[in-house]
Amino acid sequence: MTVLLREKSLLIPIALAIAVFFLEHSLIEAGPTISLIAAAVLIGGILVASIRVAHHAEILARRVGDPYGTMILTLSAVAVEVLILAIMMQGESSPTLVRDTIYSAVMLDINGILGLAALLGGLKHGEQPYNDDSGKTYGVMILTAMGISMIVPEFIPVDKWTYYSTFTIFAMLALYGLFLRMQVGQHSYFFSYSYTGRAAPKAATTAKAPSNGVEATKSAAEPLQAPQEALPHDEEDGSIASSIAVILFGVVLIGVLAEFMSALMTEGLRDTGAPPTIMAIVVATISAAPEIMTALRAALRNRMQATVNIAMGASLSTVILTVPVMEAIALYTGQPFIMAMTPVQTVMVLITLVAAAINLNDGETNAIEGMTHFILFATFIMLSALGL
Repeated sequence: MTVLLREKSLLIPIALAIAVFFLEHSLIEAGPTISLIAAAVLIGGILVASIRVAHHAEILARRVGDPYGTMILTLSAVAVEVLILAIMMQGESSPTLVRDTIYSAVMLDINGILGLAALLGGLKHGEQPYNDDSGKTYGVMILTAMGISMIVPEFIPVDKWTYYSTFTIFAMLALYGLFLRMQVGQHSYFFSYSYTGRAAPKAATTAKAPSNGVEATKSAAEPLQAPQEALPHDEEDGSIASSIAVILFGVVLIGVLAEFMSALMTEGLRDTGAPPTIMAIVVATISAAPEIMTALRAALRNRMQATVNIAMGASLSTVILTVPVMEAIALYTGQPFIMAMTPVQTVMVLITLVAAAINLNDGETNAIEGMTHFILFATFIMLSALGL
């Protein structure tokens, strides 16, 4: 009963799921406008459930600490994204939906979340320190994963798609396996930062050796860990088991709502001439919404390491986990989809990753670096509105 009282906000998506179960056909027959309004309401319900899932993932993350904590956060977001994509792919979705969703997620995570967080955090705190090893590791792995799965496919003949798709699945899983071993094993200090105080950058940088940019105190035996922050009063109650139960229930609820939302949005957008990427942006936004709040809070508390881990980790997890799952589904159903990015998308990804490589190379972020990424995010929105 205590858990139910704490999770009363989940009554909203539960009520929506019950209502749309009985009213789906009536809403579709009422016309495209009503279908779009109903889809928008369902998106709101999905966001509520997604935020509760992320909230409990954050509780688990705080209790286990970094780097396990941010791994839980990013995996929960990717699970929601994969679930929604898998459901939407069963309907009359665009063959580019998966590609556009992954592209949109990378633009939103790196340019939107990281850009806005670094901008606001920089305006409040000035230069914000973090472990530069994490930025470098994330960046090169995102570039490799997107190159293999979303740039090279442009040059693969259709009759060779099955072979390359199978290879892509194993390549992504191999990348993630190594990354996971690094993140939770002997290289876990790549993704942690030792904060010496509320954080003046000068004080924080005393832990770094000037010769090679690696923290002098970090070693495989003694990984750097940010001190655990006290849980807010609403997070102190409840057990780990109850958090896991809410996460599982929330994911199932999201799946139910996503199935109805997909049907209503497809019907509502039919023959409207809306940009084909709009559904991809909706899926990416739903999965990233909880991360936005978590990353912004971390940046405003001068905890930029958590922001970098969330934004870059979410981008990497989206690529190397979403791609193999969706490729496997396509191989199983025999309905391949288009993974090769358009020239505009390729250019935007390359500009983003080059900017991130430069900005995340010195162990400190500032408002200027945040602004460059946020402008790239605005450019992405403009191009999407133009249907490019």
